[in-house]
Amino acid sequence: MTDQAVDLGGRAGASAGRFFGRQRELKSLQSDIERAGLDTMAGRKAARARVLLIAGQVGTGRTALAEQFIVRIVDDYPGGVLRARLTESDGRAVPTDETSRALLDALDIPAPPGADEDELSEMVRDALTGRQTLLLLDDAVDAEQVDPLLPDDPDCLVVAVSGGPLIGIPGVRPCTLGGMDPKAAIELLATFTGSVRITVDPQAAESVAEECGGLPAALVLVGGWLAARPKTSVADALRQLRALPDAEGAAVLPKNLRPLNRAFHLVYASLPGQAARTLRLLALAPAGLADAHTASALGGCSVPEAQSALDSFVALGLLNRQGVHYRVPGALHPLLNRLIETADKPAEVQLARARMLERTVRLLQSCRGAAEPEGSPPRQALASLPPALRFPDVPSAGKWLRQRQSVLLASARLAVADGELDTLARRLVAALVRALAVHHGTEAAAPELYQLHKLVLDVAERRGLHREEAAALLNLADLDARTGRTEDALARYREALDAGRAANDPYATGRAMESIGGAYQELGDWHRAADWYGRALVQRQARDERAEEARLYGRLGTVHTYAGRYGEALRSWRASVAGYRKTGDLPAQARALSEVARVQEYAGRPQESLHTCQEAVEWARRAGDDRLQAALQLRLADTLERLGDPAAAGLHRHTAERLLQEAAENAARWDDDPRPELPIEGSDDRSGIETGSGSVAAEGPRERVGDDVSESTRGGGSAHHVHRGQGADEPARRGQERGQGPHKDRNRGDTPDTQRPQQGSTYEIRSRVAKD
Repeated sequence: MTDQAVDLGGRAGASAGRFFGRQRELKSLQSDIERAGLDTMAGRKAARARVLLIAGQVGTGRTALAEQFIVRIVDDYPGGVLRARLTESDGRAVPTDETSRALLDALDIPAPPGADEDELSEMVRDALTGRQTLLLLDDAVDAEQVDPLLPDDPDCLVVAVSGGPLIGIPGVRPCTLGGMDPKAAIELLATFTGSVRITVDPQAAESVAEECGGLPAALVLVGGWLAARPKTSVADALRQLRALPDAEGAAVLPKNLRPLNRAFHLVYASLPGQAARTLRLLALAPAGLADAHTASALGGCSVPEAQSALDSFVALGLLNRQGVHYRVPGALHPLLNRLIETADKPAEVQLARARMLERTVRLLQSCRGAAEPEGSPPRQALASLPPALRFPDVPSAGKWLRQRQSVLLASARLAVADGELDTLARRLVAALVRALAVHHGTEAAAPELYQLHKLVLDVAERRGLHREEAAALLNLADLDARTGRTEDALARYREALDAGRAANDPYATGRAMESIGGAYQELGDWHRAADWYGRALVQRQARDERAEEARLYGRLGTVHTYAGRYGEALRSWRASVAGYRKTGDLPAQARALSEVARVQEYAGRPQESLHTCQEAVEWARRAGDDRLQAALQLRLADTLERLGDPAAAGLHRHTAERLLQEAAENAARWDDDPRPELPIEGSDDRSGIETGSGSVAAEGPRERVGDDVSESTRGGGSAHHVHRGQGADEPARRGQERGQGPHKDRNRGDTPDTQRPQQGSTYEIRSRVAKD
């Protein structure tokens, strides 16, 4: 919540970059840096960064003072300045995990999705250690918000802005702000009125400053009002200020903020009806940030009219310009909320909120469509949008998404928290997930997607939408598994199984059972992993899903191999080969055969392994997959080396190198081919939240697994990166003593690529749902 700045850079009618008064406070802050702390006086080195506190009520210019002080000392801190806002404009205290993610993002450090606030704040502290950084924590509610973010480095400095003392942080002396001194207040007023009107009646100017309580925010409002009326004297402004009746609810304001209330109502009363309504409704803007589209939707006017209104509000001191956004000053937010309660009907307010969310959804759909290939359904849908909602090209759409990402996430949070616009909230989340996926990719956007999946889960649980609940739980569990929180993932997969059963959704239940098996596999519990894979397999067989059945046989073969049950592993892998043969998937059949050969080698049957591997090479050749052939040739070479035939092994390695070179040349020719661009992988509905009435999940992007030149087969499942756990060590050791058993060969991972499912899952949010 940034207060009305004393620094008036860029405001109409003001001198750019000027700062008025507060010299005593600036000197006090400077001396606080040089003052010996408690640790120094005790003869020990400080363990943490020094904290300087600027305390004052909203409207006193406390943030502007902090910024001016930082300008003076920034050269002493080569690590630069980091800023974080700890309270949103509506008064919501920002959780520590959100603040930590914002700081890590500013440092270009990826934050793991789903990490808790302790882990994230520790990452922030570690990142700042040794950087000599200035950290501005604006509008802190209490010490609990500040303390976790304090760097463990005395060479850093933290400047905190708060409404009062931060009890609990030792060695902090607040620099308390009140009103400005009369001389500085008149100088500030003169930047709007010009020197002539002040010189003509200096006593009136002093009285105006006194009537405003010396609050910069109030002085800026009166100055803006006078700047819009060049023929009005300062004395006239004083008379109108004194003649204003106390607004309803003014009695509950702190005494020192009543001057701000009067100055605000002086300006507000001068606005035309439509402009006044638009200003009031800007209090509904997420995170207190609006642009022309937001103002247009809230006020029910055109985008040019909204832009003109926003610019006029800035000139009057009612809004602050912040990059591409306009910010409602924190000091004015409660005043606007009180006006909404008295001047607008609840139904009208809810309608304005709905218009704003609908506009955001359409902009996100346009943003996504701009990055889709020509002729695709999302691209074709752009034709139905008004020109004002379209983006000229992909870079423009991506830039819009980056600049507004924090506001869009705040909009989704507010929509879900509202509880009365759940259909719009779900559409907004769906559109945001798709836009993030197509512009940033699912891996890069994982932290944001984690937040969005949690929002969907909140709505699904509130509305009793079991299918969406299952899908959200699966998505969250996949992200937990991907970041190593396997126990958390396992718990969520079990919850997803219960939700899928409640929805009577066979895909969700099968997907959950397979993912539970994958979690146990990751934990090295081969018996439970095989049990859950078996349950998922039975369901796939009952539904006659042959490709999924073949893949699950492969997963069973893998856990049996790790457990040292080579007979059962061979039976499972042979069943997988037979399944892929029936479906006509030659590459998958070749990969499954290569795993049969691997298990035969582990079981001490090298000649059979050699024969099976040769058969796999032949099937890969028939499939026309050069990279797969190369991988299998390398595996064949490894087998021949262990059988004592290095000459034959060398020939196969040479063949693999030739195949890889040919594959690279073909890829280069394809890159030079001027044919139309292929669809961006993961950019269609399968990679985001699906609309319509399909199943809960769909396939995700390809991944390189198993032999590092091969690609996985398609299918659903959890996103586990399987490795040998402790339970596989003993059979692996015994096999290696015989020159066999599970091991990592050259160019080979230790997870068979034919058994691993695709990473990521999607869930649907249907556009036609039960009425809220």
